[in-house]
Formats: sequence, structure tokens, C-alpha cells
Amino acid sequence: MTWSRKNLEDVETIAPTTSVYLTPERQDIRRTARTFAMEEVLPLADELDPQRGEIPDALLRRLAELGYFGIMIDREHGGLGLGVFEYCLICEELARGWMSVASIIARGNGTGCASPDADRRSELLRRSAAGGWIGGIAFSEPEAGSDLANVECRAERSGGSWVITGTKRWVGHAQRADFLHLLARTREPHEGEGRSDGLELFLVEKPRGSFPDGVSGTPIDKIGYYGLTTWELRFDGLRLPADALQDTGQAEGQGFKDSLRWLGPARVQTAARAVGLARGAVEDAVAYCRQRVQFGHPIGDQQVIRHALADMSAQVEAARQLWMHAAYLVDSGESADVETSQAKLFASEMAEQVTSQALQIFGGNGYTTEYSVERYWRDARLTKIFEGTSEIQRKIVSDALIPEA
Repeated sequence: MTWSRKNLEDVETIAPTTSVYLTPERQDIRRTARTFAMEEVLPLADELDPQRGEIPDALLRRLAELGYFGIMIDREHGGLGLGVFEYCLICEELARGWMSVASIIARGNGTGCASPDADRRSELLRRSAAGGWIGGIAFSEPEAGSDLANVECRAERSGGSWVITGTKRWVGHAQRADFLHLLARTREPHEGEGRSDGLELFLVEKPRGSFPDGVSGTPIDKIGYYGLTTWELRFDGLRLPADALQDTGQAEGQGFKDSLRWLGPARVQTAARAVGLARGAVEDAVAYCRQRVQFGHPIGDQQVIRHALADMSAQVEAARQLWMHAAYLVDSGESADVETSQAKLFASEMAEQVTSQALQIFGGNGYTTEYSVERYWRDARLTKIFEGTSEIQRKIVSDALIPEA
């Protein structure tokens, strides 16, 4: 069973209408995103997620029409010219409907636009903002996940070209993408350098719906996060032009550092997505508690249920305030490594707990695909893993508290 807008219109009480961060302009942005998520995204999620279906092209076009692929791209290049805060504000709403839709816009918003040629860079930014330049992120490998400096995929010079050999794992949207954003090793670290030295970022252009010669892929059979097919890719002599090497603004062999530049915003976005998932579970649980009758009364009359909902809503709001504060710091240009990690850690752990409690409130019905709560539960579990596991976030925060010797 799915919930219509009418079912939920009087239970959206854990998404505050006022906040020190929420200017009237931001409230308008959120209102538009919420209406879109509830009326267009959620019905598709309820239909397609049980089928393990992908985000339809028509919905990608709607995201482009709303400007969501260009939230953080300047207006000069057709974007909305907004910041990380607005980006995350929209992502919370989209994740309330379907987390994969909140994720797909991260594959626009200027990703894969760092061409060394200024005109080409401008062209790609415009395409990105318009939803015509959507990528797949090919960073992780079978032996390089949390330890990304362990990347072994090789990029070797061959005349005026680069030749790519190796394996990448966890590449979402790879086949349907317009490009792959590839992290590969061009050389071994020099004496005195770290393990990450010698890594560079490459742009692999490709047609939507297929892989170029020299690339093959196998879908990974996941337990959730449907809507975006995730791939393991094999590079067997893929040949790239010399200008496929991205202009990261770093010295030669320092592409890894540029990849880390995106981790702060990505972690705040994951926190916002986790809040959206948890919020969906709470709102669905409140609606269910009003309709489900046991022992002659709606189960929402039971104090144990009411107190559980109170705790859940408080946890959602606490996580929201953490991501909002972290996003504010990132947009202000301040150092926010600890705050982004705290937000990601707390929100993802919260989302797993809250969605699990919501499923418990549904009882046996929660353990079916007839209700959306099981989707929120499955997807929330992933937020503790991607963009840096909870264990990695704890290391970052604890190292700031007690620096390593």
C-alpha cells in the first residue's frame, strides 16, 4: 500500500517551517522540491522500486527542467547559482520520495567539467546544468574502497594517448551515463611521497546506454538503492586522448587531492538524504498509526507507540540541524571536515535506527513490499557505508579530538 498526498498532508510535522537557516527564498525552494517529490517522485518509487526498475528518462528530464542538475552551477552557465545548503535542502526532499533520485543529481552539478580547455569547460558546465552531462563516478575498486589511495587501475601514456587498464567497482549509473569520472594511477609514488601521489582524474566520454570499446561491465546485485544500477567495470586497453586528463588545479600526480575536495559536500548531502529517508519512515508511521486498529483502538493511542514516534521525530530534527550547520560552514568557506563527518555519521546512524523502528510499528505489514517503509529501511542502511563508512567518520572526528602521534 502506498500513501497519497492526501494521506500525508497532515503529518508532515517533522519538517519545520521556520529555522534560523531557512530564509523565505529557501522555504520557497523547499516547497517546490517537496511538492515535486511527493507528487511525482514518490509514486514512481512505489511503482518501480519493487521491480528494481531504473529512474525513467522522463523523470530525468523533469529534474533538468527544475534546474536540479545545476543547483551549484553559476547562472552564467545556466545553473541556479546556489550553494551546498540549497543542494542538500532539495536532496532531503527528493530522498523522501526515492533516494536514488536525490543521488542522480550529484552526477550533474559540475561533475566531469574540469577540462583543461576553457571553452570546453564552459560547454560542459552548460550541458551539466541542463541535465545533458550526467556521469558515473569510477573511483572505488575491489581492493580500494575506504582506502582509496590503494587504487591500482593504471593509466599509461602511449604516444599522444592514455591507455587504461584495471577494474572499478560501485559505479552507479555507469551504462546510462554520458561520461565516467575515473581515478587512475599514472605512476608509483616518488620517494618521500604518500601512497595517493601519482593518482589522476580522467574523463571517459561515452554514449548513453553503452560502454566504449575497451570497457565492459557487470551489474552488481544489491539489496536496495534501486533506481540506479550499480556496476563493476573492467578496463582492458581503453584508449583516451591526451586532454582526457582533468585540470584539477593540483600539481602533477595530485588528482587524488581534488577527489577529496568533493567529500565534504558529498557527506553533507548523504546526511540530508538520510534525514529524508528517516522523515519518510516517520511520516508513513504516523499515518499508519491513525489507520491501523488493534484491540478496538488505533495503535497511535498506545503510549509506547506515541513515545517511540516522539523519539524518532526528535532524532530526525537533530540530524537535520547537524547537516544544515555543516552546509552553512561549507558555503561560508570555513574548514568543516569535522562537522561534515559528524553530520554524516549521526544522520546515517539515526536513519537506520529510525527506519527500523518505523518498520517495527508496522509489524508484519512492514516486512512486506506493500508499504514504502521497507524501502526506507533498506536504503537507510546504505547511508552508513557510502561517502565514507561510519567507522571512517569516527576516525576523522576522533583524530580531531585526539590527534595521532
